Parts: sequence; C-alpha cells; structure tokens
Amino acid sequence: MTEVRFFHNAPDKLSAACRLTAAAYRHGRKVTVFAPEAGQATRFDALLWTFQPLAFVPHVMSTSPLAAETPVLIDTHLEDPQHLDVLINLGNDAPPAFERFTQVIEIVTSDPADRAPARARWAFYRERGLEPEANDLSARERS
Repeated sequence: MTEVRFFHNAPDKLSAACRLTAAAYRHGRKVTVFAPEAGQATRFDALLWTFQPLAFVPHVMSTSPLAAETPVLIDTHLEDPQHLDVLINLGNDAPPAFERFTQVIEIVTSDPADRAPARARWAFYRERGLEPEANDLSARERS
C-alpha cells in the first residue's frame, strides 16, 4: 500500500522539494519528481544543481537516455514512470497512477492558493483508504 506524507508550511515548494529529494537520495531511495506545470521542471532541475553547493544529487529528466540508471528523475507527465519508489508531487492535483509508488510526498506552502488544492488531495487520498501523514516543516526550521 502506498504511504502518503504531506509536508506543510514549506517556505518555498521547490526548495523544500530539493531538500526532500536529497534526503531520499541519501537514504538510497529512487525518486521521481512530478512537475506538471510549464517551466516547473526546468526551474526544479536548475535549483537541484545549486541548492546545496557541496552536495550532488544525480538527476535527469525522465526522457533522458540515462533515466534508467539515474536515481532521481524529473517527470512532467508520469505516463510511464521508471522509478516506482518515492514520488514527490509538485502539482495541484493528485498525481496520475500514484498508487504504483511506494511513497507519495506532497509539499504545501502557507499560501492559501496552495493550501486549498492540498486539502482536496488529502481528501482524495483518504477517500481511497489511505491515511496521509502530516509533517510541519516550520517546526523543523525552528529546531
């Protein structure tokens, strides 16, 4: 069964996604980052190269010839995901075929425009018999 984890109160969605992606990679997980909005995948790719100057998170777009051997993929459609371990959703809707993944990570900022679709995704997962886990990123920032 898929595990769903929400990380709320993120100051910035893409920066939080970078930190969560790097943490999953350090723990040996394969990660697919779903970035369905125009330009979002490109911005995330660039940020992943620069967010930690001394860290390296190997990643490529899911259409790259190196996708099968790269631990972090950035995918804009999720039509045929290659890694079915961790899925980080950057979209406003529940990702397609989310149940194929071991874990789904949802990131929510404090912006009301981001919170409303997040609540709908929380309800969507609950309606499918899943129990999402809530994680407050602002509490992590204070400690």
